[in-house]
Amino acid sequence: MPEHAHIVSSFEEELRSLDNRLAEMGGLAERLVDQSFDALDQRDTKLAELAITSDRVIDRHERELEAQAINMIARRQPMALDLRQITTAIKIAGDLERVGDLAKNIAKRALAVANEPRPKQLMGGIKHMTEIAQQQLKDVLDAFAMRDAEKAEAVWRNDAQLDAMYNSLFRELLTYMMEDPRNIGLCTHLLFAAKNLERIGDHATNIAETTYYLVNGTQLTEDRPKGDTTSSTAIGER
Repeated sequence: MPEHAHIVSSFEEELRSLDNRLAEMGGLAERLVDQSFDALDQRDTKLAELAITSDRVIDRHERELEAQAINMIARRQPMALDLRQITTAIKIAGDLERVGDLAKNIAKRALAVANEPRPKQLMGGIKHMTEIAQQQLKDVLDAFAMRDAEKAEAVWRNDAQLDAMYNSLFRELLTYMMEDPRNIGLCTHLLFAAKNLERIGDHATNIAETTYYLVNGTQLTEDRPKGDTTSSTAIGER
């Protein structure tokens, strides 16, 4: 094999390894969101602790991918699409790392409410948000893997659906607290959990924007379709 062909083949293999690592991170993040909700829903402290520990694996993958990508840029000096692929891998890894952090925060809430009641209606709302967030994450990771800009844009446009669900649950939880002050502790934890799910949707939207840019070389020019109307009292955590 000519030396140039060997170099090209080797570089392509390195690019594939970035995609493989992102696919693994994505799978871990999806699983962590699922575990964290189950821990919260079932009041399962062991599952919550497992989810909190599992986040470290995603963190390690993100550090290793970033180091690999920087090394590739330094050695290969890529241009155009190749450079976009490496830089977008770094950005997507960062978003997946944050998804892991947010899921971990939900698991921490599961520990906090382990001995609290489980109001069926409120938990149903959290479950619905979780399902939508998981679907957004799955769809955008599929879009990235297939380099499908249209599918990525669809995820981007669907983010408002999760925001609307958060707005509804936010009002419902506030009403629940006003009706009986004894509910304030539990509902506060559930508000944090709901906000974390809404933020997971935001990171899926980030990945959608990054995927669109990777495929087309241009940014989505419209304003992001946000529907969170609770910004004056928004709840979030690192």
